Amino acid sequence: MRQVAILGATGSIGQSTLDVIARHPDQFAVFAMTANRNHQKMQQLCRQFEPRYVVLSDPDSAERLSAVITDLATEVLVGESGLMRVAAASEVDTVVAAIVGAAGLIPTLAAIRARKRVLLANKESLVMAGALFMDEVRRHQAELLPVDSEHNAIFQCLPPGRIGQPALHSGVHKIILTGSGGPFRDLAIEQLDSVTPEQACAHPNWDMGPKISVDSATMMNKGLEMIEACWLFAVEHSDIDILLHRQSIVHSMVSYLDGSVIAQLGNPDMRTPIANALSWPQRIDSGVEPLNLLQVSQLDFTLADEARYPCIALAREAWHRGGTCMTVLNAANEVAVDQFLQRNISFMEIPRIITKVLEQSSTGPADNLDIVLQADAAARELALELVASGDR
Repeated sequence: MRQVAILGATGSIGQSTLDVIARHPDQFAVFAMTANRNHQKMQQLCRQFEPRYVVLSDPDSAERLSAVITDLATEVLVGESGLMRVAAASEVDTVVAAIVGAAGLIPTLAAIRARKRVLLANKESLVMAGALFMDEVRRHQAELLPVDSEHNAIFQCLPPGRIGQPALHSGVHKIILTGSGGPFRDLAIEQLDSVTPEQACAHPNWDMGPKISVDSATMMNKGLEMIEACWLFAVEHSDIDILLHRQSIVHSMVSYLDGSVIAQLGNPDMRTPIANALSWPQRIDSGVEPLNLLQVSQLDFTLADEARYPCIALAREAWHRGGTCMTVLNAANEVAVDQFLQRNISFMEIPRIITKVLEQSSTGPADNLDIVLQADAAARELALELVASGDR
């Protein structure tokens, strides 16, 4: 019986994880769940899974939850200290790192340092502090398994044991990331400035939260995934191609020197990669219908147009410059996406703000966590100043 802590239990990844766990009560138990402030949803989850601990970042929400679950043996913790406590708890075998954005970095590192099996769905941790993060994985001999559908697909297509090891030493020629292109893939570029948050969040194939949905629309998600793949599989950005694939059936591919291309296919449902990582190296039922190839009429692939999706080029530039430049990229993107969702900027101002923040930020080696966090804070402040000033 594996004891699981889910960081970000009320989000889409957390909910999919809980669905898989509920199908296998003989193999997995929920030891802890965390969320930001959604105490109503967390109350429902507490009654269903009866975890030992729940953590809410917002103190008022934590107090409200405590008041309505007094009949349960669940203890409610608050804030970052609670997150780190459950991530590193001795009883926990597996930590699902599904907190969205930079907020997931510190608790995920706590799990790494406690030598847990970490199911990584928080790509921002690697984007912000990839070198430090992977050094900690090696130093503490933690078990890192990717949950993002693309990276899990690559993981399945590579020889075993390649996390953190140079993939090109295994006869790999290229890693091929696929992406649907988001909801605006057929919209004229001149119309992109007038799209709304609701339109950006209406992904054609996946059911995701607002931030990742906007990242999919700008394809910054592919840029961040490219950086994540560079760290996970020890390759350069030039070793990764990004293809648009409308059907979201082929989740990524690995091209080998002998001419073989190995792909991982499946219906677009996050329960598949989650189940793969939870049970690895075994396979369990995820609740996802097996792919019926007879119903797949066609599989289309085109090269991602970086004129339409400038965020991909920004991510490649940040990787090339290295150090805290990737921290700045991620911070500026998080602020810009949030401001778009609040209707303070237009859709195409997202890459413009990121560009200006990268141009105006001082960057250097990401030598330690304090430097990373300082670069993150400075980039956020600059991005907000650009929004407020209208200089975008």
